[in-house]
Amino acid sequence: MMVSALIERELSAETFPIRDGVFVAVVGPSGAGKDTVIGYARARFADETRLEFVRRVITRPSDAASEDHDTLADAAFVEAEADGAFAISWEAHGLRYGIPADVDWSVANGRVAVANVSRAIIPVLRERYANLAIVEITASPEVLAERLAMRGRESRGEVLARLARSANVTLSGPDVTSIDNSGAREAAGERFAEVLRKAMAFSDMPGLI
Repeated sequence: MMVSALIERELSAETFPIRDGVFVAVVGPSGAGKDTVIGYARARFADETRLEFVRRVITRPSDAASEDHDTLADAAFVEAEADGAFAISWEAHGLRYGIPADVDWSVANGRVAVANVSRAIIPVLRERYANLAIVEITASPEVLAERLAMRGRESRGEVLARLARSANVTLSGPDVTSIDNSGAREAAGERFAEVLRKAMAFSDMPGLI
């Protein structure tokens, strides 16, 4: 892909990790409401040019019940991945996910990129971006179970297995902020908005993170 190749050439002179801007990695178990919190912030900062809410590429059709994303078939995704179309990619729950390569350009040029990612790729993100803010969206087990059941995508056994896997994964470090989204969307949304304000402040003064 020509765009990704151009980005790669422009960054070739850069020494990884990419710096100046901030990559905000939003993580958390299914049902925690990551897309809801991100959507709240997107509306809250609709006129903020320093923020980029990353549109993921997923091997799953887009529908009204899921996030707004770009869709590729498996074979097309693998080809795009080989062409360098993604800054980061991973597999989870039988699907492939990709973060477009142009996010590297955005961060290198001082912007704050916000993306919903897997906790499994946090070590890779920590190596790739000098300024990384990890936001873990959580909710109580009861709330998670209720939300997952309402989706109707999985059986009760699959829901319980997913919750068990989530309970076994923990994140720690000074770059991690945990936000409980068990209650009102506005409460979690405002906490997330504060994280983004701080990230924008840091991106205005490179080297502080």
